[in-house]
Amino acid sequence: MARMNPARPEGPGHPVNPADEILDIVDENDEVTGQAPRGEAYARGLRHRCVFVLARDGGGRYFVHRRTPVKLVFPSMYDMFVGGVVGAGESYDEAALREAEEELGVSGLPAPVPLFKFLYESDDATRTWWSYVYEVRCDLPVDPQPEEVAWYGFLTRAELERRLSGPGREWVPDGLAAWERLRAFEGGSTESGR
Repeated sequence: MARMNPARPEGPGHPVNPADEILDIVDENDEVTGQAPRGEAYARGLRHRCVFVLARDGGGRYFVHRRTPVKLVFPSMYDMFVGGVVGAGESYDEAALREAEEELGVSGLPAPVPLFKFLYESDDATRTWWSYVYEVRCDLPVDPQPEEVAWYGFLTRAELERRLSGPGREWVPDGLAAWERLRAFEGGSTESGR
């Protein structure tokens, strides 16, 4: 069953332009303070909500991909999470499932399991969003959206760690922040807030 994001109408007369998607704008406590189109939220550095979903196959390998050059943020960079923005009025859980199914190109995934939430802030403080990290097992054959994913593969933890520390690949900074927090979470501790 296809899941629609109420903030992103689709169909005849409703072309999908990611910059036009309406997002909830939130404060430092993740409380909604208003709404804005995604393009405006990015341009003005307005805090909003995002989901990060760590997708693993039946063998425990991680879905890793390279974003396309047309992405609004972090074009052509590598990422170990699928996900994206939470639309206005959409819950984190709804967005996690919708984004995972969209980016993996599957339907019928189990509900992603929420792990933790943190506030991402870029080093220059121009980008900030509340980020909920999830995980999901995907035993379905994936068919990623070509407009979202330029390359993909399933990697073991060791392969992923080698690529993270090796030269020649730029990784999305928010994904790296989430990955570091995931390592701490798996170690039995979580950071609250940031």
